[in-house]
Amino acid sequence: MHSISLCRNRAWTLGAIALVPTLGSLVAPTALAYDVNDNLKINVLAAGTYQCQEVSGGDEGEDACRGAAPIQPELVYAPTEQDEIFVKLGFAAGNGLNPVSPFVLAPWAADLEDDVQDVNGRDRSYLLEAWYAHTFRFGETNTLQITGGIVDPAFYVNENAYANDEYTQFMNEAFVNSRNALLPAYDWGGVLVWKLQDWTFSAVGMNVGENDDGNNYNFYAVEADYHIETALGEGNYRVMVSGTSSAFPDLDGEELERRSALNLSFDQALGPIVGAFLRLGWQAEDAAVDFKAVYSGGFDFKGSAWGREGDNIGIGYAYLDGGNLENRNSQSVEAYYRLAVNDYLALTADVQYLKDDYVDADVVEGWVLGMRGVVEF
Repeated sequence: MHSISLCRNRAWTLGAIALVPTLGSLVAPTALAYDVNDNLKINVLAAGTYQCQEVSGGDEGEDACRGAAPIQPELVYAPTEQDEIFVKLGFAAGNGLNPVSPFVLAPWAADLEDDVQDVNGRDRSYLLEAWYAHTFRFGETNTLQITGGIVDPAFYVNENAYANDEYTQFMNEAFVNSRNALLPAYDWGGVLVWKLQDWTFSAVGMNVGENDDGNNYNFYAVEADYHIETALGEGNYRVMVSGTSSAFPDLDGEELERRSALNLSFDQALGPIVGAFLRLGWQAEDAAVDFKAVYSGGFDFKGSAWGREGDNIGIGYAYLDGGNLENRNSQSVEAYYRLAVNDYLALTADVQYLKDDYVDADVVEGWVLGMRGVVEF
């Protein structure tokens, strides 16, 4: 097993070599993104990462360093103030550490090379979202939006101000969406979003091509979100219920069961510098599930405290309580510093400590060190 110092050096040196020319070429041509006219807009997100892991325990993990680079163009067409057409494409080179990681939680929860091909077994690649939305306005604080097409539920439910974006916030999947929120992505469905003053009520229904067992299934989620403004700052408090049709094997693999979950997601500013988040989630164990409960939380610190208005630091901890399979529990600790170079480019230094405890196997633990660069136009 290689030393952690060697892994660190490779991460930072090779990561810098891989990212600098790519990001430099992307920053220069600002015409990559622009308003074609008053109704049509093109956005581009391009990212690159290089991560290294040091693993101890178990017999499947190895010290390794890997990189990945996704790019996601978006087209937004709004023919009227009430109508919107949205198309999002996804391309990527490499899968990063995810294929060689022995940890239950993915070190980077981005859409990488394997994720953007044959999406959900639909024989569809690179097209991630394509939907039409119409908004009915009943008053200044009362609107209803109806969306249909190829959608991403994570855009509407289980959101969080400080732990929700794998490109600008935490990288580990434990802090992007709740591990047991059951959220699929990029498939046919419909969404209702009703905003009434400080409340937002969301409902998602989807048909998903196939799960990991090759079964087609239906997914649903409903969420109530209350937005509050206090002397400390803004906060959001969400309750979400999600579920699926009977498409997931039970513990014996003889019957197909439904999956269902309850999730809470809170974020609250604690003044002009500090913000805090908390996620709690529980799921039923009728089907074979790796975790029955997930608890995560942490803090965000704005760079204005040290004269860097666009920078921030994030610190998070997640504990996942094992379900009815071999997982006893998993833990994840992550900290990152995001440096805003300019309005388009941000660089992030990220460190993760991961630990998986099993019922009848050795504990697997280790570190993941990485760099991430993201360009957004």
